Amino acid sequence: MPDQLDLFGATPARPRALARVPVAPAAVAPAIAALGARLPPGLRLGTSSWAFPGWAGIVYEHPAAEAALAREGLAAYARHPVLRAVGLDRTFYAPLRVDEYAHYAAQVPPDFRFVVKAPAIVTDAWRRAEGGRPERANDRFLDAAFAAETFVRPAVEGLAGRCGALVFQFPPLGREALRTPARTITRLAEFVAALPRGPLYAVEVRDAALVGPRLAAALDGAGATYCFTVHARMPTVAEQARLLADLAPGPLVARWNLHAGFAYEQAKAHYAPFDRLIDEDPATRDALAGLAARALAAGHPALITANNKAEGSAPLTVLKLAETIVARIAGG
Repeated sequence: MPDQLDLFGATPARPRALARVPVAPAAVAPAIAALGARLPPGLRLGTSSWAFPGWAGIVYEHPAAEAALAREGLAAYARHPVLRAVGLDRTFYAPLRVDEYAHYAAQVPPDFRFVVKAPAIVTDAWRRAEGGRPERANDRFLDAAFAAETFVRPAVEGLAGRCGALVFQFPPLGREALRTPARTITRLAEFVAALPRGPLYAVEVRDAALVGPRLAAALDGAGATYCFTVHARMPTVAEQARLLADLAPGPLVARWNLHAGFAYEQAKAHYAPFDRLIDEDPATRDALAGLAARALAAGHPALITANNKAEGSAPLTVLKLAETIVARIAGG
């Protein structure tokens, strides 16, 4: 696109102090507004959260404290013409109440979507001590009734039509689970199949050995979709797509989490304050754009969120991804 560079402009200056003013959206350049207008209705792109002071001048008008952005930033974030979705990752650590979800939903327009992570209490085989060390077996692991009552029902009821996808992200399941991958995949699929029908369920794994035709068939049978993940433990998005070529056509859910070669804390230190792209990943961008274009062409929605730790600044990652998807669709 000839105006590609106009989407980003100069790198925003790093804030010297955090202003104590109401959180407001940043002014939008004409090229960004035009890009937002070209996005297909079924495409929802966003970031994995919204409370980052370094996004001043990109998403927010003024620098603000992280706590202020957590409380007040979502409404300003949702006014950005390209950011039509956001991840709710805090739900991984503890379930939310219906009224807490409803509070979030009230701050965004009707066509906005949330990508909500299921609590670890139902996706992690272990109860963990401080620092993440496994402490004992988790008796709520794959408990569908518990997940339905504490996660699915509150999220669907509170977010109403703004619930985009409920993501069950399973951390590495351990040697025992990988000794019998077919049995492990069956258990995951049976768990999802036992959940209430209606929401879009997406399954994200962190064990590359589970990704293949067996997982594709199991998810199809359970009425769920696969969540493509960009993570150091996993094959590339293009390789995941190849391994899951038998997955039935359906909605696309993807989470661009982490740049290759980094652990989360390393990436956080390397990329903070998340105000510019540092390590661009065009191969991942192109692969996700291709998957999105394919899903949209088949009449299915596409939901993609990006993390700051993917390239350095999640909203700038989303802008470049949006531009690539639009170009891919225009080119047929």
